[in-house]
Amino acid sequence: MMDLIHSVAERVLEGGEITLPEAKEFIGFESWPEVLELAAQATRIRERFTGKEVDLCALVNAKAGLCPEDCKFCSQSSHWNTRISTYPLMSADQIVERAAVAKRFGAQRFCIVTATRGLSDQDLPLLCDAVRRVKEEVGIVPECSLGFLTESQLQKLKEAGMTRYNHNLETSESHFPNICTAHTYQDRLRTIKMLKANGVEACSGGILGLGESRQERLELAFALAELDVECAPINVLNPRPGTPLESKTPPDPMEVIKTIAVFRFILPRAKLELGGGREVNLRDFQAMAFLAGANSLIIGGYLTTFGRQPVHDLAMLKDLGFTV
Repeated sequence: MMDLIHSVAERVLEGGEITLPEAKEFIGFESWPEVLELAAQATRIRERFTGKEVDLCALVNAKAGLCPEDCKFCSQSSHWNTRISTYPLMSADQIVERAAVAKRFGAQRFCIVTATRGLSDQDLPLLCDAVRRVKEEVGIVPECSLGFLTESQLQKLKEAGMTRYNHNLETSESHFPNICTAHTYQDRLRTIKMLKANGVEACSGGILGLGESRQERLELAFALAELDVECAPINVLNPRPGTPLESKTPPDPMEVIKTIAVFRFILPRAKLELGGGREVNLRDFQAMAFLAGANSLIIGGYLTTFGRQPVHDLAMLKDLGFTV
């Protein structure tokens, strides 16, 4: 088995690809010696294609709650009684202020997120203004995650200075109907293809632990590879009270580390961004994720949950030899 891991890694390092049967073999590993070897080879792949640089991204929940979609993991859906704080769209001044805080604690990227099905033309001018000011006044790279949008809206955000847009597939096509019925996997796929067609970087990944099988995790990874996404967030379910998935048991640290390593084999050139749920699910194994192929990190908290202090993340990355 160690020979197989090494031979597949050499093929990927030379510009080749891992096959689905090989990925199935790898994601089925159940022992640490195999997982550690997989992680070591994933690190070689990461260093070859992306070096030792790591991206740090911070988020602002610019509009919280009352989302009309029914994503079963999301505490911001109006369908579930989660008792979170809700508020309307922030002003541009508030968004810029949050971006300035993010820059002070080390983030180079700043993602403006709204809990909506899509972007309304009424909100577009404010968000374009916020994007422009985040770039010009704060000096940090603006990203957005505003749900579904039209090509015209995308062009206006791009003109304002947005170069990357987040739109997660969340899970595999086969498992998606079990997670959301208010829109389809194909709806999300069309949005990502529109980003690529308009020269906007695609940030798209998913959440581990939504009840998907290992096979379905691979389906997600290969779909992201086919889309050639520049950044693939890997989140781990942090079950939210009041949602249909509140009683789900998330995958254990070994399963998460192994999955990150397999994703690196499948997506050798992408930014693999460790995101929500890492603190509660990886615990003391957070650094191990970066020794298994991760090279991007969301810092400073998430949409409705807290993260750990950025100073601890920066110390971790420095100890691992990464350059921010």
